[in-house]
Amino acid sequence: MGEQEHWEAVHGQKAADQVSWYRPHPERSLVLIDGARLSKAAAVIDVGGGASTLVDDLLERGYSDLTVLDISSTAISAARERLGPRAGAVSWIVADITRFEIPEHRYDFWHDRAVFHFLREGETRRRYVAAVRRGLKPGGHIVVATFGPAGPGRCSGLEVMRYSADELHAQFGRTFQKLSSFTEVHRTPSGAEQEFVYCYCKLAE
Repeated sequence: MGEQEHWEAVHGQKAADQVSWYRPHPERSLVLIDGARLSKAAAVIDVGGGASTLVDDLLERGYSDLTVLDISSTAISAARERLGPRAGAVSWIVADITRFEIPEHRYDFWHDRAVFHFLREGETRRRYVAAVRRGLKPGGHIVVATFGPAGPGRCSGLEVMRYSADELHAQFGRTFQKLSSFTEVHRTPSGAEQEFVYCYCKLAE
């Protein structure tokens, strides 16, 4: 089974609020986006956003240039259905971010909660970082959240990588200035606890 088929199956078998990474509102991510003090016209992309409610909260805050990218069309469809008429205000992309030719210098803020830790191959991670460098505007912001050192070794049937904040920042290199990092204990819908590490950086201008 290929990667896309795997994720179509995951999202086809579980409701959006039953996958392990679900949160009713991604509060930590919203604090970082709010703290960047971007204009409401700033371009924000949620990579691996799928059926996440981040886009709902950003629409409520008045952001007008939002993109959600996910490898699963099933997850994207669930988000569009949930948003109803508001879905037309969002750009939706079904793609593997490590193989997608992202528009150059398009985004002011890149958000990824729980995609990067699935990239186990070094070449795949390099393609991801190259996509970030291409897609972000100079001086643009990025937050990436992965499982921390005490997090699970597998998720959704796949082995994952685990990172400390310094290890995660090192994957991106010195062109990304680390602004902050922190650890969060996420409680899954089934009640399990998972350690997440957030790394918030700014791309050099």
